[in-house]
Amino acid sequence: VQLQASGGGLVQAGGSLRLSCASSLSIRFFDSMHWHRQAPGKQRELVATIISDGSTNYADSVKGRFTISRDNTKNTVYLQMNSLKPEDTAVYYCAARDYILKNYWGQGTQVTVSS
Repeated sequence: VQLQASGGGLVQAGGSLRLSCASSLSIRFFDSMHWHRQAPGKQRELVATIISDGSTNYADSVKGRFTISRDNTKNTVYLQMNSLKPEDTAVYYCAARDYILKNYWGQGTQVTVSS
């Protein structure tokens, strides 16, 4: 299984970006899919989750600003990031967990928010 993240870049504070995570396997294979991020010198943190039933969860720091969604026809999960802040600067990783709790990770995509 390969997860390919894309969509990162440099944006000014208050701007928006949309990250994409394309799976080489049907995303129906996964029980849940996630976006994590890791800022320099900090531990990786879970940002957003979408469960197979469509329910979503977010870290408190991004609630109301980020939206995770999926397109089963494109085997892709998205992270729409609005009202970006400098503290959102990090490498963002997509991940997935299947129904036997095996985890899969994609490569990261850099998001840099300038003040």
